[in-house]
Amino acid sequence: MLIYDFALAPNPARVRAFIKEKGIEVPFQEVKVREGQQHEEPYVTKNPFRLTPFMELDDGTIIAESMAICRYLEEMHPEPNLMGNDAKERAVVEMWNRRVEMDGFSNLGSAARNSMPMFIGRVLPGVKGDQPQSAEVAARGKELVGLFLPKLDAQLANNAFVAGDRFTVADITAMFLLRGAKAQEFDLSACPNIERWFAEVSARPCFS
Repeated sequence: MLIYDFALAPNPARVRAFIKEKGIEVPFQEVKVREGQQHEEPYVTKNPFRLTPFMELDDGTIIAESMAICRYLEEMHPEPNLMGNDAKERAVVEMWNRRVEMDGFSNLGSAARNSMPMFIGRVLPGVKGDQPQSAEVAARGKELVGLFLPKLDAQLANNAFVAGDRFTVADITAMFLLRGAKAQEFDLSACPNIERWFAEVSARPCFS
């Protein structure tokens, strides 16, 4: 297998952290996203959505989307388990990973793409064009993240990790949400449980 990567982006970083936590070896090939290489062949044929990361199996099968890649790797390498040991735990992990991903991670990405200079002309993921940034969209994205963070803080008040009492893929997603929130200067002083969690989880080797 081979994973097509872009080292500076948070979604590929989620997959790399997952792989490190698993302790497995997977080959990577860097795609020069800032130079638009994802819009060229053979990448367009391999992944018409023109996003990283995506994985190519030995039989030519393409698996894109970060969590789909992680799911495949979890099935192939069940231990250490990062997605749930039984039906209930798998559902809880999926629930929290989805909440963090959709209510936090995706909205933060939208805010970044509509406000940061590096995304001028690249506002829509996977689209080659000249779409204008929108201050309104950026503000709404930050507002939605701001609404989600207290909910995450409340969950961490009684749980050592995002989905319960052990580290899972939901913590990986949350780490890159929180790193992004700090980079966008979110005030987390009102979220002491997040701050506790962030300090503890940041020390894990998979985030080095």
